[in-house]
Amino acid sequence: MIAAGLMFVSFRHAENRIVEHVRAGGHRVTLAQARVFARIGTDGTRLTELAEAAQVTKQTAGFLVDQLQAEGYVERVPDPSDARARLVRIAPRGQEAVARAREMEQVVEREWAEHLGPDRMAALHDALSSLREITDPYV
Repeated sequence: MIAAGLMFVSFRHAENRIVEHVRAGGHRVTLAQARVFARIGTDGTRLTELAEAAQVTKQTAGFLVDQLQAEGYVERVPDPSDARARLVRIAPRGQEAVARAREMEQVVEREWAEHLGPDRMAALHDALSSLREITDPYV
C-alpha cells in the first residue's frame, strides 16, 4: 500500500474512535457533522470556509451546520469584520463534545506512541508536520 493509503487507514481508525467516544458521552453527532464541526475555528468560521475545508458543497455544509445548531452544538453569530456575514461558532454544548474528542485524541496518540516508541513517534510527527507544509492550504 502506498504511503497516502497507509495514512488514510490510520486517520480513519482515529476518526472513528474519536466520533464513537463523543457519541458514548451522549452527543448525537454523525461522522459527516463531525467533519464539518472539526473545522470550526476558535473565533468562528464562515460557512463558505467550512464547506471548502470539509470539501463539501456550501449547501451540504449549511445542512450539516443546521443540524448541529438544532442540537445546540454550534451557533451562528454576526461576523465582526463584515456585518453582512455570519460566523459559525462552537456553542457551550459543542465545547463539551470537543473536550470528549480531545480525550480520545490523547488516547490514540498514547497508543501510537507506545506501539512505535518515542523515536519513531517523533519521526512520524516530524514527517507529517513537514508534509502539512505542502498539503494543507489552511496552514
